[in-house]
Amino acid sequence: MELMFNNTAGKTIDILQRAMDVSSLRRDVIANNVSNAEVPNFKRSEVDFESQLKLALESETAKPTLEMALTDPRHIPTSRPMDYQTVQPRRVLDYLSTSKNNGNNVDIEQESMDELQNQLTYTLLTQAENFQFGQLNTVLRS
Repeated sequence: MELMFNNTAGKTIDILQRAMDVSSLRRDVIANNVSNAEVPNFKRSEVDFESQLKLALESETAKPTLEMALTDPRHIPTSRPMDYQTVQPRRVLDYLSTSKNNGNNVDIEQESMDELQNQLTYTLLTQAENFQFGQLNTVLRS
């Protein structure tokens, strides 16, 4: 579900929901890594989302260092804000590391730590979303 709010609370809730969706995807990716821990030449995957989201959010308020005059509608602006809603999570294969002699790079201990961190992040996101909805509920009751 994608919320279309123009206010700060709506944007916050939308970002929280998107982050929770990414956390669910990350859980699936980690589970896939663990289930293939003994497969020769298997390369683990990671989910990249937060860094791109950060760039998108920063681009909304960033001032260009060099502003150019656009004299034609076909000119490409030097800086264009990126809509945070267009940012999608990406699965990224780790081809650079190898932790086993068979070419597999899944480290079960690291995957367990990643899963724990992901679960804690998801819990924090749900608490933050509950807080946001609580705030909206308080305003509506006033």
